[in-house]
Amino acid sequence: MEGIEQILISILLNFVGREEMNAFLRDPRSAAVIVGALIALSGALLGTFLLLRGMALTSDAISHTVLLGIVVAFLVMTGLLGLEADLSSPWLIIGAAGAGVATVVLTEAIYRSGLVKQDAALGLAFPLLFAVAIILVSRFADDVHLDADSVMVGEIGVAWANTNSHCLGPCETVTVTEDDPRAEITRQCTNCRELGISPRDAAAEFVEVCSNCGTYSAAQAYREGFTEIEPQLVFWPKSITVTGLMALLTVGFVALFYKELKLSTFDAALARSLGFRPGLISYALMVLVSLVAVGAFDAVGSILVIAFFIIPPAAAYLLSDRLGVMLLISPLIGTLGAVFGYDLARGHLFGVIELSPVLAWLNSTFDMALVEQWDTSISASMVLMLFGIFVLCWVLSPKYGLISTSLRRAAQRKQFDDQVVLGHVYNHSGTERAAEELAVDHLHEHFRWTPRKMQRVLSRLQASALVKVDGRVVTLTALGSDAIHTFRAQYLSSTPAPIAG
Repeated sequence: MEGIEQILISILLNFVGREEMNAFLRDPRSAAVIVGALIALSGALLGTFLLLRGMALTSDAISHTVLLGIVVAFLVMTGLLGLEADLSSPWLIIGAAGAGVATVVLTEAIYRSGLVKQDAALGLAFPLLFAVAIILVSRFADDVHLDADSVMVGEIGVAWANTNSHCLGPCETVTVTEDDPRAEITRQCTNCRELGISPRDAAAEFVEVCSNCGTYSAAQAYREGFTEIEPQLVFWPKSITVTGLMALLTVGFVALFYKELKLSTFDAALARSLGFRPGLISYALMVLVSLVAVGAFDAVGSILVIAFFIIPPAAAYLLSDRLGVMLLISPLIGTLGAVFGYDLARGHLFGVIELSPVLAWLNSTFDMALVEQWDTSISASMVLMLFGIFVLCWVLSPKYGLISTSLRRAAQRKQFDDQVVLGHVYNHSGTERAAEELAVDHLHEHFRWTPRKMQRVLSRLQASALVKVDGRVVTLTALGSDAIHTFRAQYLSSTPAPIAG
């Protein structure tokens, strides 16, 4: 990881100075928005395929079952391999990816038995693996502390503080030994704990130890006062590296296997007949979902990461039904949610509206007792803004939005009503019952409509010069006859024309 960070820093230093880079990366908003945008990019790209495959909730299951992989990897790492307990070890990421694949394999195995449906199979596999993880944690790793809030919503707000420092120079290390004049020698009781006695007890035995001996990096040495030359450091947030690597893997995977992903998503049978392996592609997709879920664990937690997989693709699906466009729109929606979500958490709605004065106004106007200082969870605010964007798309989408759909259905109802009346007039024109069937005063009775509705339809048809009223009887105009013939030719060509009279 540090090698990747050094490469990125070297590239960025060609464009900005070290101090400007540190100021940007150590700004809480900058770090949180970058991490959120990278998670949104990975989640949106993978979530698009999950959504189209009808596997959106698989991300929910995987975000939970990765705990089993993390616990098993942790136990193997500390128990069998004798490695130091490190919650940022890559072994945990490997274990999480394996748990994600195990979730999919177990779900598929249960589903292919033919005894349960796919959603039920997922509901069986996911709690099983999660329960095993909980038992392992409680039985073998109950001393590992996991904060419930960090598991639920992550700690994206402090991503700027968890950094790796990279020295640009001078970077010489400093070693302090017991013979060094800077060494601090103290006395340590060797039998106090064993005998349960105080260091002031006469039986206490002491040895001299060096409390500050060791090798210090250039930054540590300057901080401890061992050198007067301040090293030039760049502080790089670890979360940016992890989430950036996940985003790079995701973009590379989608770019390299776009054709296979597209074909296996929409027609797995055709993909198989053409020589592709849709099952293998599906497992690779699930592995990436697991990796992204683990990579986002620190930032947004295991629950809220689901929103980054599902909401942006769902919103994009309302705007376009073309896969390529969805893959472009989804990350953009996720990024907007990350940016506006951070601002919302700090009390700035869309960066324009200050929420604290609004709360103060509510308190003074309605005699309420709301807390006027707005400060809430960043990751939860990001998800809230993502859902807000989804609602906007749901309402305003030009093609599939609530308003456009309502207008389109209303227009279709009007067109249907018009066509029904035109067809009725056409069928009875020139017949013996024409005067009865086409009388304006009783025409609504043949359709079981209200007189008011019939009046609206006739007014619309008259305004369009499709019908006219002669002597309280409705007749077709030449334009109306052309319209009904065109309709019959387009939609009823196989139906024989009624016999006039």
